[in-house]
Amino acid sequence: MPRVTVRENNIIMIVNKEIKQPYGNIKTAKQLGGLVRACRKEQKATQAELAALCSVGVRFISDLENGKQTIELGKTLHVLKCLGLDIAITPRNWEKKHQVNAQTTKDKQP
Repeated sequence: MPRVTVRENNIIMIVNKEIKQPYGNIKTAKQLGGLVRACRKEQKATQAELAALCSVGVRFISDLENGKQTIELGKTLHVLKCLGLDIAITPRNWEKKHQVNAQTTKDKQP
């Protein structure tokens, strides 16, 4: 799968060129907002169109995209679903730990 790293609004995202969907580690409300904005623009939708699709206000979409700290979680999850995005929670440094365990197991094989 061809992937390319994109930097937008100080967010580093990996973009799979075949499906054109950004994903990455989101650590702040501002980064989540930037991801929502990038996905909305990729789908060529305005804030008003996304708000109507998700049955939320345009102000909510604007606040979400601008990284408002106190945004409602339920509405945010609904907007992500409408954009075709899923959330996956993993323990911090899981990938790094997983790679170390795999290498250790490989080293122990006869």
